[in-house]
Amino acid sequence: MKKWWAIIIGSIFIGVGINGLLAPHHLLDGGMIGISLIANYTWGLQPGLVIILLSLPLYGLAWFFHRSYFYNSLHGMLISSFAIDAFSPIRQWTHPPLLLCALVGGFLVGTGIGIMLQQETSTGGTDLLAQMLSKMTRVNVGIIIFFIDGLVILFGGLLLGGESFLYSLITIIAVGITTTFITITKRPSHAL
Repeated sequence: MKKWWAIIIGSIFIGVGINGLLAPHHLLDGGMIGISLIANYTWGLQPGLVIILLSLPLYGLAWFFHRSYFYNSLHGMLISSFAIDAFSPIRQWTHPPLLLCALVGGFLVGTGIGIMLQQETSTGGTDLLAQMLSKMTRVNVGIIIFFIDGLVILFGGLLLGGESFLYSLITIIAVGITTTFITITKRPSHAL
């Protein structure tokens, strides 16, 4: 039950962070979320749907080669993708300044991802790819995720311009710090 609550609450944080703060200023996150936002900004595609479609081949690989990764992230990917599209109407609300959106948006997305990772689930996507590559190559999963995120931000910056690139870097730093803080924080044990 804890895993389901983590997926729902984490997905709400992600959906609100992306639609309420990042998307109105054309900011990016790394990974599959960033790729889906690039598709949204350039072609008007629904980011949640793009995440699902681009994740299908990765889930096919996970099904055949790393079934535990498949089971641990499928629900998170589906529900977070739904939340990203469901919260899109809040893009029309009034938004704080750009720097604040980059920081708070990164904090919200990082919180959502961190809550999900605490319960051993995730949004899948490129994190799933990084887990599989790490297992095959023995390269640390964090290094692979950082490399993939960097490529997404660099590509998005080339398409969207320098200001988007700069503030997207701030966003992924905020996401990374928040996710790290949440996932390394141990819950206090209660002595009887």
